[in-house]
Amino acid sequence: MQRASHSNGDRVALAWTGASGAGYGLRLLEQLLAAGVQVELIVSKAAQVVLAQETDLELPAQPEGMRQALVEHMGRGADTLRVYGREQWTAPVASGSNAPRAMVVCPCTSGTVAAIANGTSDNLIERAADVTIKERRQLVLVPRETPFSVIHLENLTRLARMGITILPANPGFYHRPQTVEELVDFVVARVLDHLEIEHALVPRWADEVRSEAE
Repeated sequence: MQRASHSNGDRVALAWTGASGAGYGLRLLEQLLAAGVQVELIVSKAAQVVLAQETDLELPAQPEGMRQALVEHMGRGADTLRVYGREQWTAPVASGSNAPRAMVVCPCTSGTVAAIANGTSDNLIERAADVTIKERRQLVLVPRETPFSVIHLENLTRLARMGITILPANPGFYHRPQTVEELVDFVVARVLDHLEIEHALVPRWADEVRSEAE
């Protein structure tokens, strides 16, 4: 089995699925790499399609080509980014013996939520999430769907009862965002908060109120 070069403490698995909101996943990857985290990225086929529709970035199909394209796009990650194929069962994230400390699915489709909630493990994203749950590591799901059906809510509730963080892509507006990028940063900042990774993407609530009062 392939071994990661970093300890579990600074390894985070990141999965992009086919939900709208590719910018959330891109920005989160950028911030994780900037923080020096080793990222193990898995990208679904649908996510590649959505990424090309919603951004100017078109990724090659093969994992190594995808990694090189992302490293070039972001200007970092040559030593800390790993990309695995959807059926690459030899990836470290597929085994509980080499699980990362946390996993984030951002953005997360309702289909992926259902698969994780029912433990189907039909691809590497689902298997990695299953490993994260069984090894009692941190799992954060960022669903981007509206409205939620009863099926969606029941699946999300089931996962929340397991201790999984359900963090919908719902940006706040108290910091008076002026751009789409600021809305994206709000959600990414909340993910980083739950991963306990320092950032300066958005003002903290008390700091924002204090600065307005001064």
